[in-house]
Amino acid sequence: MQFEFATATRIVFGPGRIREAGAIAAGLGHRMLIVTGASPDRLAPLLAPLEAAGVAHRRFGVHREPTIDLVERGVEAARGAGADAVIGFGGGSAIDAAKAIAAMLGAGGDLLEHLEVIGAGKPLERASIPWIAIPTTAGTGSEVTRNAVLASPEHRVKVSLRSPSMLARVALVDPELTASLPPDTTASSGLDALTQLVEPFTSSRANPLADGFCREGMARVGQSLRAAFEAAATGRAAPAAREDMSLAALLGGLALANAGLGAAHGFAAPIGGRFDAPHGAVCGRLLPVVVSVNVSALDRHAASGDAAAHAGLARYDQAARILLRRPSATPRDLVPWLVDLVDALGVPRLAAYGVGTSDVPDLVAAAAGASSMQANPVRLSPEELVEILERSM
Repeated sequence: MQFEFATATRIVFGPGRIREAGAIAAGLGHRMLIVTGASPDRLAPLLAPLEAAGVAHRRFGVHREPTIDLVERGVEAARGAGADAVIGFGGGSAIDAAKAIAAMLGAGGDLLEHLEVIGAGKPLERASIPWIAIPTTAGTGSEVTRNAVLASPEHRVKVSLRSPSMLARVALVDPELTASLPPDTTASSGLDALTQLVEPFTSSRANPLADGFCREGMARVGQSLRAAFEAAATGRAAPAAREDMSLAALLGGLALANAGLGAAHGFAAPIGGRFDAPHGAVCGRLLPVVVSVNVSALDRHAASGDAAAHAGLARYDQAARILLRRPSATPRDLVPWLVDLVDALGVPRLAAYGVGTSDVPDLVAAAAGASSMQANPVRLSPEELVEILERSM
């Protein structure tokens, strides 16, 4: 057994902890670039403690998923403001943008040289400047991951800037910041969290530390994702469910950063690069089919005496029991449970985002080469990859 584990230097979790942001920021720098989403009015809970602590700041808006060009503009904005630290405040897009901006402020040079797939993939030789991750959604777990996902419209793909030095100095997770999320965002982000717990738990790189995070996170999602969605849909508060989902997202981020992902994320990256589709919704729609195809493939390998396949099936057994909260649940029960959940959350099939039959060959080829696919619990054939995509459309 061999594995490594890396995460943010400090994790601060709990309702109301946003009030500590000023003191935390003051300990890292004097002038902050705040990278945030499309709704500046949501910044109020952050600005008050920063101003009380005398921390100067400048806002940089991220209105869509971050692109290479946006990160480059963010670096220039930070330099122009004399920023010596960065705060990412928002969903995964804002946090990934902040992570990349902080990394390039520290490393210097050309961003493209360090990108995977479309760039040279050169390691960052110098560490990021200090940065703080403050998520306002409960899904991506990017507050504790060491990569930033950036879109390249020119190449029609999403790629990663990746380095251990990109981990946040502080991840501050306050579930109260997610209380006003609308139903669609609650659903999409929650399904992202779920996928990022199931895939690391069943991955070929699973390890005991990540396993514990996955088990706890899946239990939280199993009891609270629907409750959080239904509360959002009816305008009710659901503090316990929101807390569960914030913790589940954090645990998923810890797990995926150290145990990898699988075929759902292998497809989600190229789909997200070509179509205007919420990442979590795409993952959620893919996940039941990925589980079904993976289990069938593992069954075939197990029948020939493959010990690793037996172990993989046992993982899906455990996931089913945890999520369904039934000691007798099996992967055959898990697949319809996942389908019912995704349908109940109102997530459309991939065709609704424009994915068509003519896109299948290119998407399958891109998914087969995706880094996430390398940790799938079983190697899938091209025909099985086609099946996953077509059944999800």
